Amino acid sequence: MNRRLFFALAGLASVLTAITGATAAPALGQAPSGVGIRIVDAPSDRADDPRAKLYIVDHLAPGTNISRRVKVINGTSDTQQIQLYAAAADVVDGGFQFGEGRAVNDLIAWTTVEPSSLTLAAGTTAPATVTIAVPGNASEGEQYGVVWAELNAPPPPGGGIGATNRVGVRMYLSVGPGGEPPSDFEVTSLQGQRAEDGSPVVAASVHNTGGRALDMSGELMLTNGPGALSAGPFNATLGATLGIDETGPVLVTLDKALPDGPWDVKITLRSGRTSREATANITFPDQPATVSPPVAPESEGDGSGALVAAGAVVAGLALIGGAATMLVKRHRAPDTPRE
Repeated sequence: MNRRLFFALAGLASVLTAITGATAAPALGQAPSGVGIRIVDAPSDRADDPRAKLYIVDHLAPGTNISRRVKVINGTSDTQQIQLYAAAADVVDGGFQFGEGRAVNDLIAWTTVEPSSLTLAAGTTAPATVTIAVPGNASEGEQYGVVWAELNAPPPPGGGIGATNRVGVRMYLSVGPGGEPPSDFEVTSLQGQRAEDGSPVVAASVHNTGGRALDMSGELMLTNGPGALSAGPFNATLGATLGIDETGPVLVTLDKALPDGPWDVKITLRSGRTSREATANITFPDQPATVSPPVAPESEGDGSGALVAAGAVVAGLALIGGAATMLVKRHRAPDTPRE
């Protein structure tokens, strides 16, 4: 008789996120500021793109511009003076990396935020407008930034150190003539691992084969386990952001009570409007260990790609391969445009 187990699902890739996209860690261990910011509108041609509801994601030709509205929220119990500005970011090593302070790149030089400051009473909101004006001589490529809402706390009476807290909305801007570069990726391996604390881990290695950075989210399902057990599906935002032509891990940690297997594993990964599935038969190892690179998957359609050694994909984790043959499937509804 089938029994259904439910296990907690968590991403191991460390990217700090807020409900609106990006946030910096509270300064000096202080509690979060209670100030928020979120995007209000997105372009009509991205109505089916989940990322466009969280971030400023667009493609512009040189010499054109866009404006996006954001809402700033004061969720504290006091009136707050909130600074608004854009600062540089980058996508490296499988993460969206924030520049220090008010770091500048080309995208930030093209971006203005109006107003630049707001005085908000407790529990109130106010709008702001983000304008990006790309010059006619702009170089082709994708750039990254964050629209920040910043709250500066003064030093406490009698001396001490003030604190700065900020939350923000990410910006992903592709620049170039013609249409937007397509987004695409492939799952090049799927493995069962064991973390150092004994938790079973499902690890997918993902290669960004398109022309835009990717924010990975997904679902995991385990079926046909010992005694016909099943687990999931579980919805999760896994936290990995992959740059163009970058390969990185998507790691899903499961409960220690999960039997070793074997299990039939299915993972569905998404970024924006692009979705891919991968399946494998996995047995989780008894103990953490280091292993050889995973076996290259069989694929349907054009799902080919270079296989990256697991040790080069995940740093600092002991890995073991429990995967047999993996199948990569490509799913896109007919006539659905690529991101």
